[in-house]
Amino acid sequence: MRTILRGRGVSPGVACAPLARLAAPLVTSAEDPVGADPAAERVRVREAFAAVAADLEARAGRVQGETAEILTTTAAMALDPSLLAAAEDLMGAGTPTGHAVTLAIEGFCEQLDVLGGYLAERVTDLRDVGHRTVAHLAGVPMPGVPAPGYPVVLAARDLAPADTASLGADVVALVTEEGGPTSHTAILARSLGLPAVVGCPDIASVAEGTTVLVDGTTGVVEPDPPDERRAVPAAMVPAADTPGATADGHRVALLSNIGTLVDAEQAAATASEGVGLFRTEFLFLDRRTRPDVAEQTRTYAAVLRAFGDRRVVVRTLDAGSDKPLPFLPLGHEENPALGMRGLRTAAVHPGVLDDQLTALAAAAEETGRAVDVMAPMVATAQEAERFAARARGHGLTRVGVMIEVPAAALRARELLEVVDFVSIGTNDLGQYTMAADRTAGALGDLLDPWQPALLDLVAMVGEAGRTTDKPVGVCGEAAADPLLAAVLVGLGVTSLSTAPASRPAAHAQLSALTAQECRVAADRARSARSADAARATVAECVHDAGEARVAGAEPTGAVGPARSARADRQGRASAEAAS
Repeated sequence: MRTILRGRGVSPGVACAPLARLAAPLVTSAEDPVGADPAAERVRVREAFAAVAADLEARAGRVQGETAEILTTTAAMALDPSLLAAAEDLMGAGTPTGHAVTLAIEGFCEQLDVLGGYLAERVTDLRDVGHRTVAHLAGVPMPGVPAPGYPVVLAARDLAPADTASLGADVVALVTEEGGPTSHTAILARSLGLPAVVGCPDIASVAEGTTVLVDGTTGVVEPDPPDERRAVPAAMVPAADTPGATADGHRVALLSNIGTLVDAEQAAATASEGVGLFRTEFLFLDRRTRPDVAEQTRTYAAVLRAFGDRRVVVRTLDAGSDKPLPFLPLGHEENPALGMRGLRTAAVHPGVLDDQLTALAAAAEETGRAVDVMAPMVATAQEAERFAARARGHGLTRVGVMIEVPAAALRARELLEVVDFVSIGTNDLGQYTMAADRTAGALGDLLDPWQPALLDLVAMVGEAGRTTDKPVGVCGEAAADPLLAAVLVGLGVTSLSTAPASRPAAHAQLSALTAQECRVAADRARSARSADAARATVAECVHDAGEARVAGAEPTGAVGPARSARADRQGRASAEAAS
């Protein structure tokens, strides 16, 4: 019987190659020798943390975009004085030097785990700082990414930013035991265009050297696939620099998600039709004080100039919950994911939002072009109306909101009556719909964007967009799945925003289907009883449409009951094999 492993597909694409593992870090112990001179040992630890920070900064200087940002942030962790103080306290109690660093790091990791969300996913980064510091203290090199001289699938418990940033051409796909859709492994894999599956604990039992097939779209990992499946088909290549559209000319804008000015410059140099999500929190994270209006204006204006006359959608600060900021105290919350976050923070810190809107209006005036602005975490039409009035009061003319809360999806028509557009954040909408923390790898099946319940909510928003004749975008990770992109278009979505590396595959998939075929695919996905069944029936639908076109016949688009039932059985069988 074929063995099928299942994780969370976070970066689309398929690759097949032998498995290689990231070498394990140096292990410390309470039985290690204790340094003879406590003062000298404290100096060694301080120098080791500084050396690790310098190395990470140097690595950041050799890369660009989100990779550089993440490495710079990780370097800052190594210089956190509280880490050094914790290690020194342990050393003062007689703990061996290297083990003191390990225990200090693990203590902080436990705190981040308790906080959950974005901070919990930084545990891998912090733990990597500890591993590198211990290696420096021991005078041994940090284990690096294997480079055997032939293609490999890289497997690891999790990958730190420094590991992912140093990937060579030998690595054709990534599989990790841990991690979620917002982990740095996922973010960097998408930026590199590498197929990736996270949250796949069973990969630990696969022997190194075993040939594995990795599908970064479905999350399936297949050890020892049959010979006929080892030949990975060439990626579909769309016509160069053409706008996104279906085979019959129905336009679908294919935009980019960005977080920094470097991201903007890189995306603007591609065929991207603009920005569907500018995550402005990258301007605010890891700072003790918030950027002033002048600094924000310079950044926003630079992004607008980079994209010329292409659309740019800016999301106002999405802070709170898993992204706390020192200058935005919100108090203790028992469940911060359901608390004061996104637009809600403006109720207690209105000046932060007003400064941002002022800067955006100034950047638009300075560059002589319009900018779209949208607010995160909006639940009601009243919230949308208040935000729209506030933004327009600052001189911004195109105002929208994020659909991340089921209540907003259910009442999308009311929201669209008071704003100019909406954008669906499928990551948050999925976690709130399924009551499952989006960072919990063990809940990956519930967080699958193919869940029919989530697609039902997207369909409601799409219908509201058609009724009001206003744009509906998707800027969540669902847009990066080429097959799901076709379903989203069939549900009424008018634009898709992804990492730039994901655009070609989505473009090619849409250009191979008519708008009606996308609608048929969407109907089939919603009619399925599970995420696996939805994925299977749409894959069959798209395959049939392609075969019919090659044969010169016009696909009927009918959904046969036998075919739907067969797809549902296939989906259940896949799930059973995975378990």
